[in-house]
Amino acid sequence: MRITQTTLQKMVENNEKFTVLTCYDAIFATMLENAGIDVLLVGDSLGNVLHGESTTLGVTLDNMIYHTRCVARGSSKAFIMADMPFGSYQVSPEQAFENASKILAAGAHMVKIEGGQIMADTIRFLTQRGIPVCAHIGLTPQSIHQLGGYKLQGDSEKSAKQLLDDAKILEKAGAGLLVMEVVPAKLAKKITHTLSIPTIGIGAGIHCSAQVLVLHDMLGLYPGKKPRFIKDFMASAKNIQEAVTNYVTAVKTGQFPSEEHEF
Repeated sequence: MRITQTTLQKMVENNEKFTVLTCYDAIFATMLENAGIDVLLVGDSLGNVLHGESTTLGVTLDNMIYHTRCVARGSSKAFIMADMPFGSYQVSPEQAFENASKILAAGAHMVKIEGGQIMADTIRFLTQRGIPVCAHIGLTPQSIHQLGGYKLQGDSEKSAKQLLDDAKILEKAGAGLLVMEVVPAKLAKKITHTLSIPTIGIGAGIHCSAQVLVLHDMLGLYPGKKPRFIKDFMASAKNIQEAVTNYVTAVKTGQFPSEEHEF
């Protein structure tokens, strides 16, 4: 039976963590969901890990549609979420709806949009017209040049309050899920306990409703210096299937992330 947004909400209400990994093709879609991954995120991180780009900004709508279709072909159980790429939703709610509908037509069950309360009207417009949305706050890679690099967000009293306000406004606008990236664990805990929708953390501590990592990162394929929130699950596994199964177990039992992965 296919996992739905309702399934994820009920898991959280039953104090059960759910698991998320990025996925870009059919083979991995089948493998990941068979290992117990609940949500497959077709991430614009494909710009980094597949295209070799230093940012996600060059990823196109056609790229996202293509990879969403590939993942959908290999999936029969997992909930499929796909990023809306840079420039495909910022102009207007109408633009966002036109492009999000194409991503859903390719097989996604939800789209993910980066940005705080500035995106509230767009999220409201989409959800009122049948397009489920996951909001994304904290470190938002599409705004990397404006943020001044890949660094911790919400680490001052003012910025922490802004992120909490953003989260509440985006939930009210209709977001069904919320990703928090690279924010202090204490702040992520407060936001998670404030909202009624599930939260998904990446570098946001143990208290989120779910955890997400980039597939290549958790398999130890990260080039250069490894960010502190990443754990190489391949290091102690015999094969990829075992590494993913270990990731699922670690998230479900609260072993990952540990304090060493938090800010």
